[in-house]
Amino acid sequence: MSASSAARPTNPLRGIVFDMDGVIVDSHPAHRKAWRKFLQTLGRNVSNRDLDFILDGRKRRDILCHFLGPVSEAKLVEYGKCKDEFFQQSAADVEPVPGITEFLIHLNKQGVTAAIATSASEARTRSTLDRLHLVRYFSVIITGNDVAAGKPDPAIYRLACRQLNTPPGSLLAVEDAVSGVKAARAAGLGCLGVGTQRSAQQLRSAGAQHVIESFVGLSLTKLKRIFRQTDFHPNWA
Repeated sequence: MSASSAARPTNPLRGIVFDMDGVIVDSHPAHRKAWRKFLQTLGRNVSNRDLDFILDGRKRRDILCHFLGPVSEAKLVEYGKCKDEFFQQSAADVEPVPGITEFLIHLNKQGVTAAIATSASEARTRSTLDRLHLVRYFSVIITGNDVAAGKPDPAIYRLACRQLNTPPGSLLAVEDAVSGVKAARAAGLGCLGVGTQRSAQQLRSAGAQHVIESFVGLSLTKLKRIFRQTDFHPNWA
């Protein structure tokens, strides 16, 4: 770190905006199973690689159109309910990712606001967070119902900034999908990726300044230290 950057005045990190699926909750296996069963009812057998598309932070409309082509509004509602029924069969298996609850408690004690910006529906987001007793940690919850365009469009993160009444330079996004990273960066937020060694390079290429494998042991002090060591120098690090 240069002397000039070391002397640069900093402002506090005012908020962290989390994606939900794969970041707050380990829901990807349940989603894969639900989408596979749903698509099979329509005579579509898809591979694991095909199903990777559903894990990229897309809205339900985008996923349905990807696999089925143009879909009417009536069919979007019908198919959405059908897929949700399959997801509910595995919902009890969905748990918080390791370390996230402790990290959220830590942020609350440090006075850093936590928010959700997810492409999931409002109903599923609320039911998931309520069941896992996590909703209390988030002052703002934005879902796919709140924006017309899904990630990688930056609309959801711009809305998060407005609802938090906070400039993007004082917020950090946490994402596990390429489209989510692109959305956050396009809105002006820094981005912490969450992924494996296999996905880390894709997240960095999309714009994530750093990638972690787990929240276990993560603290605000460690987070700021991480970002001071990157080429990206947010005003709060």
